Amino acid sequence: MAIHHAAPGERIELYPKDGGEEPPGSVALIRDEHFEVFRLVMEQGKQLPEHEHASLITIQCLRGRVQVTMPGREEVLSAGTMIYLASGERHGLHALEDSSVLVTMLVARE
Repeated sequence: MAIHHAAPGERIELYPKDGGEEPPGSVALIRDEHFEVFRLVMEQGKQLPEHEHASLITIQCLRGRVQVTMPGREEVLSAGTMIYLASGERHGLHALEDSSVLVTMLVARE
């Protein structure tokens, strides 16, 4: 079964409608030629190792608290805060609490 990606003008639910638990993992919400948005749900203590993207990204914390590590510094994001990372900037994530983040990125697809 193909994963549904939102069409232009379609409403997107960022939280479970019933207020229930979000399963850990990543769900692509929007995927277009040069734009992608996905929600990443992480259980407390889980880590996403350092990596980089060829384009700029934003990470917005929707729920919980996550630590964003970058070379030489780190930032803690709590619900309602976000960070912008430049193209190629190495970063990792560590969930300090059960957390949900929204990641937006420009992509170069061929």
